[in-house]
Amino acid sequence: MATTAGVAVTAAIGAAARAVGTDAGLLNDPFAAPLVRAAGVDHLARVVDDARFAADGAGHPRFLELCAANTRFVDEFLAAAGRAGLRQVVILASGLDTRPYRLWWPPGTTVFEIDRPEVLDLKADVLRELGADLRASRRAVGADLQQDWPAALRRVGFDAAAPTVWIAEQLLIGYLTPAAQDRLLRAVTAMSAVDSRLAADHLPTWTPLQLEAERSFVDGWRRHGLDVDLASLTHAGQYHYVPEYLAGAGWETVQRNVTDLLGAVGLPDRPRGESEFVPEYLTATRV
Repeated sequence: MATTAGVAVTAAIGAAARAVGTDAGLLNDPFAAPLVRAAGVDHLARVVDDARFAADGAGHPRFLELCAANTRFVDEFLAAAGRAGLRQVVILASGLDTRPYRLWWPPGTTVFEIDRPEVLDLKADVLRELGADLRASRRAVGADLQQDWPAALRRVGFDAAAPTVWIAEQLLIGYLTPAAQDRLLRAVTAMSAVDSRLAADHLPTWTPLQLEAERSFVDGWRRHGLDVDLASLTHAGQYHYVPEYLAGAGWETVQRNVTDLLGAVGLPDRPRGESEFVPEYLTATRV
């Protein structure tokens, strides 16, 4: 698994956020730190080892805090869906997330994890070495989200007639081209029975202010040791605004901003004037 590849770096960043969030008491992922070290991104391993959770001028500890807050929010969203009777979950671009191992799941729950095979293989190897036990039926789907992933999902038992919980964390923020993002949302809609649910973070259509904020964000990571061109991993373009797109496709959406997300987990709001390179958040129900 090449750590300079976008999929590896972004997966490691998510794991670092969960490790740092675990140290701060926001969530409980005992597997996150070992996965960061296994991914081989030395700078992120140092961030985790230092447990730097307060802003230090680089910008990225605060970003990790936001990611951890979103993880906690999604964990609670999944618990609520389980209590409501949903037993089928699909995590899109699951990366190094370990929800099938670390969360409570009602009996009979199946969790499908979709990502590139090398990411899923690395995670499985590390968790096997750690002796991690599954708490739900887990089905790994090694597939590229820009290819025919719905067919791969159906081959391992996905039931389009059953309500599904879809999770898209750190995905709808420019990692797919505008056309590929539209295709993904159309596929999710087509495979969602009534009462299916979705949680995602997303960026609105790119603006000059956001592009400048992205450059500043990337420069902050690079100055502090992450020598990867994160900007090259995203696609600038005219994206549909995700809440409006889903509403037009038969979803009832609820929008949230960073203030809402941080407040829900007891964290202070961002200081005024902080970077505009932050996502928005939504939950949706298929009607």
